[in-house]
Amino acid sequence: MARRVPQRQRVRQRHVRIDREKSNAVFVRLGLLLFCGLGLASGFVYAGRQHFSALSYGYQTQELRRERDRLAEEQRRYLLQREAAASPIRLEQAAKRLGMQPLQAAQIDPLRQAKTSETRSLSVPKTNNSRDVTRDKPAATVPASRARNKPI
Repeated sequence: MARRVPQRQRVRQRHVRIDREKSNAVFVRLGLLLFCGLGLASGFVYAGRQHFSALSYGYQTQELRRERDRLAEEQRRYLLQREAAASPIRLEQAAKRLGMQPLQAAQIDPLRQAKTSETRSLSVPKTNNSRDVTRDKPAATVPASRARNKPI
């Protein structure tokens, strides 16, 4: 602190001016105090900003959850509508409105269907390999059920 110059006569002179020495340490302390105060205040401002942004994100998350639930309910409703539209009873009614008739037993020929599926054949392409001994043979026919499983 500032040092005071001692008074000579204290009793007689009541309002004597006191001379003080000017010290630069006071300004250094004031600057340090101001700097620390600004650092502390900026920390509080930063923490407040983080807090309010977290609250904002929480509100946005809650709104998105509501939207997701609404969309999931709408999806369930659409799935139920699709299932109801694809039900056999409804499909039969729609087919009758279009003029279609139920399939008769005479229209089904299981023997003809079995013949056509077995006689389907696939020709194997010839290769230009000089070592090929089957060059003179005609292309082999393979049933359709086996031809799907073998690579060509």
